[in-house]
Amino acid sequence: QVQLVESGGGLVQPGGSLRLSCTASGFTFSRFWMYWVRQVPGKGLEWVSHILPSGTPDYAESVKGRFAISRDNAQNTLYLQMHRMDAEDSGAYYCARRSEYSLDSWGVGTQVTVSS
Repeated sequence: QVQLVESGGGLVQPGGSLRLSCTASGFTFSRFWMYWVRQVPGKGLEWVSHILPSGTPDYAESVKGRFAISRDNAQNTLYLQMHRMDAEDSGAYYCARRSEYSLDSWGVGTQVTVSS
């Protein structure tokens, strides 16, 4: 079955960097758009970034210029490199697969906390 497993979350100081990974299995990873979505306490889900099978990325305005999404189709792995982080980047980060109409598969998430 489809599985997405995030890793790399943790505690980082303001201004610091962190790299998240998402290992995929159970489907042909290279064929799908892949997403990073975060949930901030007290708020809803927020789209962070996505990447096409070709590698073309897109970003929310709040992270543009600071975050970089990438994928390794040979390793079935999605990445999110985060730089110049601040407290508003804290939250649970999820990777998700997009099917034709929706994000149909999600990982369990990895927690990111930006704090001094």
